Amino acid sequence: MLPVQKQHLPLSFRPRTTVTLLSLRRHQCRLPTTRFSTTAAAAAYSASNAAPFAVEEYLVATCHLTPAQALKASKVLSHLKSPSRPDAVLAFLSGLGLSDADIAAAVAYDPKLLCSEVERTLAPRLAELRDIGLSPSQIARLVLVDPARFRRPTVVSKLQYYVPLFGSFDNLLQAVRSNAYLLSSDLERVVKPNVSFLMECGLGACDIAKLSLPVPRLITTNPERVREMVERAEAVGVPRRTGMFRHALLAVAFLSEEKIAAKVEFLKKTFRWSDAEVGIAVSKLPLVLKHSKDRLCRMSEFLITQVGLEPEYIAHRPALLTYSLERRLMPRHYVVKFLKENGLLEQDRSYYTAVQVSENVFMEKFIRPYKEAAPSLAQDYAAACRGEAPEPNTGSASV
Repeated sequence: MLPVQKQHLPLSFRPRTTVTLLSLRRHQCRLPTTRFSTTAAAAAYSASNAAPFAVEEYLVATCHLTPAQALKASKVLSHLKSPSRPDAVLAFLSGLGLSDADIAAAVAYDPKLLCSEVERTLAPRLAELRDIGLSPSQIARLVLVDPARFRRPTVVSKLQYYVPLFGSFDNLLQAVRSNAYLLSSDLERVVKPNVSFLMECGLGACDIAKLSLPVPRLITTNPERVREMVERAEAVGVPRRTGMFRHALLAVAFLSEEKIAAKVEFLKKTFRWSDAEVGIAVSKLPLVLKHSKDRLCRMSEFLITQVGLEPEYIAHRPALLTYSLERRLMPRHYVVKFLKENGLLEQDRSYYTAVQVSENVFMEKFIRPYKEAAPSLAQDYAAACRGEAPEPNTGSASV
């Protein structure tokens, strides 16, 4: 048949018998061919009229998203025509040890994850991350924190840089939860210049890692802004390469000069400090700039009005402002005042001393020695720590 079909002879040279034979054979084959064509056409018609891939339903039934999450995610997955690729991605994620709830969270956070090619993207990334020492469970946690960055090839070099800087993979992951820009920022143009500059200012890798939690964008922001932060930290009286510099940087990060100046004026007014005194207080405790105005007002009212401390005394001991007013300052003031009023404690014994010691030391020096002279003092102190004001003189001093 095939040689005959390929011949292109004029009709006058074609044998009649051959034409008749071919015609017969065509006729004989017409029925099976017709049946096959009809079946294929029916299948094509059925496929064309079948319901399209329901992305939103798939997200709820297979990925375990809530209807609201599925509706939102389906808007970026409307181009999907079949579940084949999402199914492969789900199998890959399950193989990492992720639970249904984990997978749902990852897909809700990054719906485009379902469009990934397992063989060309996800599997190679998994192999690369294993090669740099990450365990399967660590990789799974990385996927949960930032599935979009996990898919990118640059994640490998960034992890190689960040893990030593932050001290451990767990520390890094905690920082990434606060600042997703860590895995997207340019290492060479942004992160490394910032880290290098901060180290020149006397901060170690541990300091930078600690700062990156309360100030998430410290090392991912524009390097020029980081230099401005350092200048503002020095302007509040804390030089570089000093032990307090990290705290100063934390206090002024992302605060404008105007806001810092306004907070300094508020401190002067609230604690009745001179320019020199507020300078001393801020240089000793830069984080006082981050305290709320309400807290500072309550602290001033208690320490100056009730305890009777001088503004200058507080300025030189700003650590007083770091303690809990209700759970530490007030209960210990009650104890010290009671002991002095009953002649059980020297009048020159410092309230600041009683405040700054640990709870065990306070009990050892200010409560237990007076168990017989003031039997209910420990009980009253415990009540004060709970916010319950003891009755006057319930310490029951016997002297």
